[in-house]
Amino acid sequence: MDFTATIFELIDMRSFSNLWFWIALAVVWSTASHWVLGVPFDMVSRARRHGGQAAEDLEDLVRINTNRMLFISTVSGLWLLGFTCFVLTGLGLLGFIYGVEIAQALFLLGFPMAGVGALNLSTARLIQAEQATGEVLWRRLSRHRTWVQAIGMVAIFVTALWGMYQNMAVGPFGS
Repeated sequence: MDFTATIFELIDMRSFSNLWFWIALAVVWSTASHWVLGVPFDMVSRARRHGGQAAEDLEDLVRINTNRMLFISTVSGLWLLGFTCFVLTGLGLLGFIYGVEIAQALFLLGFPMAGVGALNLSTARLIQAEQATGEVLWRRLSRHRTWVQAIGMVAIFVTALWGMYQNMAVGPFGS
């Protein structure tokens, strides 16, 4: 057996029957719900419980991350939007029109994450516009996390349904 055959057997390009895809899906969504606007959510809980220096650290980190996001969106937002739309359209066409399963899997990972990215930008704009601090900031970050988790639950459900359909329709040995 040659090297490339070994690699493809280990990786299994049929994504929905591959354990690594499901591990990656879980990691992506757990990471997305833990890091709210680039801030670990345990900092929000700690700031809410203890206040003081923990609250100041949270506010500073949120300010830094929101300023960074808004600067990037101002400078290169249209280019990033265009590139994201190009990649997602390409993956959608390859996956659902031409039947490339790895493209379907990447689309089902990327499309909801694009929504989370838009939600991040919207929340960053709101936080900066209202100069949110203290309880207002904590509630805004908690609400943002709840929305990210809701998007994640729907995305995981849809991905699981599509993956089960693919595995039943294609079978264990491919088409």
